[in-house]
Amino acid sequence: MRLLAALVALACATAAAGSPAEAQEPQKVPAPVAAAPEIEAAVRALVSDRAFKDAKVGISIVDVESGRVLAASGEHVPLNPASNAKVYTAAAALATLRGDFRYETTLSGVLKSGEVTGALVLRGSGDPSLQTSDLVRMVDDLRGLGVRRVADGIAVDQRAFDGEFVPPAFEQQPNEWASFRSPVAAVSLNENTVTMTVRPQGEGAPALVIFDPPGFVDVEGAVTTAGEGADGVGLVLVPAGKRLQAKVSGKVGADARVVRFTRRVDDPSLLAGYALKVALEQAGIKVGGEVKAGHGKGPVLARHVSEPLSSLLYAVGKNSDNFYAEMIFKTLGGETKRRPARHADAAETVKSWLEKVGAFEAGMVVKNGSGLFDANRATASSMTTVLRAVYKDPALQTEFVAQLAVGGADGTLKKRFTAERARRNVRAKTGTLEDAIALSGYVLGPDGKGPIAFSVLMNGTAGHAAQARAAIDKLVLMLARRSWPR
Repeated sequence: MRLLAALVALACATAAAGSPAEAQEPQKVPAPVAAAPEIEAAVRALVSDRAFKDAKVGISIVDVESGRVLAASGEHVPLNPASNAKVYTAAAALATLRGDFRYETTLSGVLKSGEVTGALVLRGSGDPSLQTSDLVRMVDDLRGLGVRRVADGIAVDQRAFDGEFVPPAFEQQPNEWASFRSPVAAVSLNENTVTMTVRPQGEGAPALVIFDPPGFVDVEGAVTTAGEGADGVGLVLVPAGKRLQAKVSGKVGADARVVRFTRRVDDPSLLAGYALKVALEQAGIKVGGEVKAGHGKGPVLARHVSEPLSSLLYAVGKNSDNFYAEMIFKTLGGETKRRPARHADAAETVKSWLEKVGAFEAGMVVKNGSGLFDANRATASSMTTVLRAVYKDPALQTEFVAQLAVGGADGTLKKRFTAERARRNVRAKTGTLEDAIALSGYVLGPDGKGPIAFSVLMNGTAGHAAQARAAIDKLVLMLARRSWPR
């Protein structure tokens, strides 16, 4: 009996001692990654290329499954990442807001007997995707409620964002009217741009000039419809208070196709309000009063809900849309820190997330979310750390990889990596500035073989951008061939 009791006691003690080990099983040690001398040689060849003797180059190539660095050079040197800064923006947004996050834009007011008795309030939360057509659908909803008149104009409520419409570093090119430099606001429309459409009429007659969104641009001058082959339309935009004045000129051929010009607006605070007023009037709803900044009381009468963040990020990763990137970036500040949303708060949120995943290094700078102009500093090692972190996180992997450009198939990589073993297997974010070329992403492997994460950041490439891009592509193509041997 004593022997039996001792054996039972020993068994119980052994089971108790074994419980913690069973609850915390040691992680499986990944199989060692094969040596990669050819990758190291390719990296050395790129760095030593005399075409880039005056450039600064950071390269990091990592096996995602094991974390082993396959090759690296200058990987901890802080460099301007250009649009590769959008890697940080997209990753932090998915990790912080989650992929199912949506923006709401609403129309609210006090409705009595078919009349909005005060102002109709247009309120936004930072939706980068709101279009003129979305306003029209909201107006249709108002008609469905029986709205026939708005008594006191339209109030545009921009309070979700602060009044700093120009993202950090965008002031470096104040006279640039191209759409890539659009300002940001809580209520934004058509990416805060205006598009002029010129339609030729009969020869000798003025061409039809239309601006979208409507109601915001006052047109001065005319475009003449001329004979075949005539070409030369002029457009100069001049700020006029909260609106824009367009000075148009030139000729368009009677046989010409429709001509379009898209330019950023200077002050977006009332852009959507003017477009809404036109939409209301076209729907037969009378509007008394003016378009103004403000807010008011009253229930929501109409609502527009955006696509989920996971879908909105396609514009960021695949098409490198600066406006979407800056709107989502600023949203991070408002959702995690305080309202109104501020760029500085957004930068702190992204920095904090980078620190959390071990990707923030000495000398790095986060200022804006798009990477436009001379604002941010990143390292190649930080990029691959982020790429590995999001890939290893089941909650982030699918949506993050999906928003990247697909080699040989879409976005900014549609015409790159078209070779058989690279096509659709390279998923990456491009980066291009006058003096910076970058590419960071993955080379996906066949079933049973994890991807390779890579980042190549090059500064000092002015005058050699095409050569830099070709050198990066050559390196990544070699990685694809290694991952997909014949």
